[in-house]
Amino acid sequence: MRLIITEKDNAARRIAEILSEGGASASRRNGVNVYRWGNTRVVGLSGHVVGVDFPEEYNDWRDVEPVELIDADVTKEPTQENIVTTLKELAREADEATIATDYDREGELIGKEAYELIREETDAPVDRVRFSSITEREVRDAFANPDDIDFDLAAAGEARQIIDLVWGAALTRFLSLSARQLGDDFISVGRVQSPTLKLIVDREREIQAFDPEDYWEIFADLQKNGSGFEAQYFYDDDGKEAERVWVEEDADDAYADLTSVDAATVTSVRRRTRTDSPPTPFNTTAFISAASSLGYSAQQAMSIAEELYTTGYITYPRTDNTVYPDDLEEDALLDEFVGAGHFGEDAEKLLEQDDITATEGDEETTDHPPIHPTGEIPPKVDLSDDEWEIYELVVRRFFATVAEAATWEHLRVVAEAGGRSLKANGKRLVEPGYHEVYPYSSASENHVPDVEEGEELAISEVRMEAKQTQPPRRYGQSRLIQTMEDKGLGTKSTRHNSIEKLYDRGYIEGDPPRPTTLAMAVVEAAEEFADHVVSDEMTAQLEADMTAIANGEATLDDVADESREMLKRVFEELRDSREEIGEHLQESLKADKTLGPCPKCGEDMLVRRSRQGSYFVGCDGFPECRNTLPLPSTGEPQVLEEHCEEHDMHHVKMLAGRDTFVHGCPRCEAEKADESEDEVIGPCPECGVAPAEQRGEGGEGGEAAEAEGGELAIKHLRSGSRLVGCTRYPDCDYSLPLPRNGDISVTEAFCEEHDLPELVIDADSDDPWELGCPICNYEEYQARTAVEDLEDLNGIGSATAEKLGDAGVDSLAALREADPDIVATEVQGVSATQVREWQDELEA
Repeated sequence: MRLIITEKDNAARRIAEILSEGGASASRRNGVNVYRWGNTRVVGLSGHVVGVDFPEEYNDWRDVEPVELIDADVTKEPTQENIVTTLKELAREADEATIATDYDREGELIGKEAYELIREETDAPVDRVRFSSITEREVRDAFANPDDIDFDLAAAGEARQIIDLVWGAALTRFLSLSARQLGDDFISVGRVQSPTLKLIVDREREIQAFDPEDYWEIFADLQKNGSGFEAQYFYDDDGKEAERVWVEEDADDAYADLTSVDAATVTSVRRRTRTDSPPTPFNTTAFISAASSLGYSAQQAMSIAEELYTTGYITYPRTDNTVYPDDLEEDALLDEFVGAGHFGEDAEKLLEQDDITATEGDEETTDHPPIHPTGEIPPKVDLSDDEWEIYELVVRRFFATVAEAATWEHLRVVAEAGGRSLKANGKRLVEPGYHEVYPYSSASENHVPDVEEGEELAISEVRMEAKQTQPPRRYGQSRLIQTMEDKGLGTKSTRHNSIEKLYDRGYIEGDPPRPTTLAMAVVEAAEEFADHVVSDEMTAQLEADMTAIANGEATLDDVADESREMLKRVFEELRDSREEIGEHLQESLKADKTLGPCPKCGEDMLVRRSRQGSYFVGCDGFPECRNTLPLPSTGEPQVLEEHCEEHDMHHVKMLAGRDTFVHGCPRCEAEKADESEDEVIGPCPECGVAPAEQRGEGGEGGEAAEAEGGELAIKHLRSGSRLVGCTRYPDCDYSLPLPRNGDISVTEAFCEEHDLPELVIDADSDDPWELGCPICNYEEYQARTAVEDLEDLNGIGSATAEKLGDAGVDSLAALREADPDIVATEVQGVSATQVREWQDELEA
């Protein structure tokens, strides 16, 4: 039996489909899909199915000094037992095996891990196939020409695993223990993560330190035969044209001169033609940048691209290459798109060019080509909207690289008015070239009419605008990845994951990312006490060393030992400052949770978490002061910069995925509830009406029994929530939710079924929400939001449900029990955070 091992299940399914010519069937073994036809079996891993870790005796953070981890043994343990078990069972039955994991450093290591598991069971021959796209031609070519595992390349990936484990674990434990920050809120440090965080923090410092300067700009609207255009005042500044006027009196003088006349005389006209070259092919960084302009985060873009690669529609998305290989026939690839609805017309036009020559970038590598379409074109209905948008981006980038250059005609006009100079720059697209097929680059024109020297133009308006210089902008994710690449931080395969980790650990927030107070504190502590932790030079050196391993110029042991020596020097710097570092971090952690002063004792009011996991606001003076305020039960609190002047307290935002909302000032919300009175609207359906035999229809005392029943009332809770609840609470806990915002009006219309008035919510709009009977409304809501299968959950369509099913998550019960991190590695386009949101939705 021949055994084929791929990196993920969807790749296994695709390769089985190609090699079996559609004849493969699937069965489950230990919960893992196995594809079979004839004497061949194909199984997909889930990325790394074994991981590096320390021996069990190092697990207790409190009993092991962090520095001991530097020289501790590193072991390999299965991380996904069912896949490892299945692979070993199949290996025992195999006469030969083929590794078909992705061809890069990480993929080679995953392949080597599979090879070692196979070797534990059999001496059968094992070969390796490599491809850059999972298309029929490439897969068949690869299997017709197998090779051997590149153990040097795999060793480079293994060195990264070991170094990242030792550095991350030792420093994470040191900082977390120093700050007494354990459990789920430990302080994470990473070899690539921390220098990347310093880039973000340094930019934030520049922004905070920026001192804006005032300046003025002056514009005049000029007219020719009813056609207007804008010109800008400029002056000579040591031989350079300057538009910004830095002295207000000078700006006033120029404005006065320009407004004193009603015409400007053209003194110079210059025309030129400029060629606008098409873009170069996509490497990973350029692709992420282009996807960012469409609103995709780096993680989202790469996840979607990997799915498109696995299904055979684009080439491998992790590449540094910007030069198409010699064997890529651009005209043949274009021909695949002729007649393909959405792209056919553009492909035909490109094929009509006299010469089809692709652009080239500066980087040429031999592992994978630039990202481009394979020529296997999916029906649009088979892809999600996001997948189609990314696919079209890749297709059109390829089109652009083989298109002709664009031609622009530029017209520069200089005029004089009141002794002052004005200029206008117009541009017109003469030959659209690649812009016709690539709408993502700017092709905007600026109209300036054709004028001649000496011509007089009427001035219709003069404007002076007061402005200020702006601080540098925060790094967007794509720009951050480009900067990481420039500084040698991480690789094309890991940079977007490093940024995602910074979000997950609470170091950055928003987009573009900005650092939290904790992030600033961690970087400050590292800079002061051990700057190697955030040094990009050190990290870049280790990256170079790992590349040397891949090239056979260094060994794994040598590089790992060198990194351990570096880390020992870091701990020598840290050793005497542990207490000081801990105090610094604790103060910053507290600052991130501080809302304002306690009205009872003056200490800080902080966001706290109860033993049951719920959040509340408590006084830092506890136990002497037990003042508390409630917070909503939904979401995780985030302290905002917005501030309540009345109570000197920051507002709070509750992060709850799609249901995120701003709670506001906790004291304001609590006081509103304290001042509000319950508004009774009718009988409680649980306890408000006594059974018939107690109402006198079969016994006495019916009136007394009915009087003891509860009533439903509109209640305002101190946590900011509102509900319709029984007045006999807590003896009767019947309740119905109400919207958090908007004034509630009780109408005179009644629900005959429930004997309750209908409600209207006025949310400051022209169209109030007619909520109706609160019981009817809630029953309708429950029916509308009932979750009976996977596709009832937010964000799960038929395609995602199918992918989840292929990964073994084929029911709501399976989703409840699933490990979010494992699902994220097995299912392209699904993040661990998304899985957790679905699980939360199931529990709601």
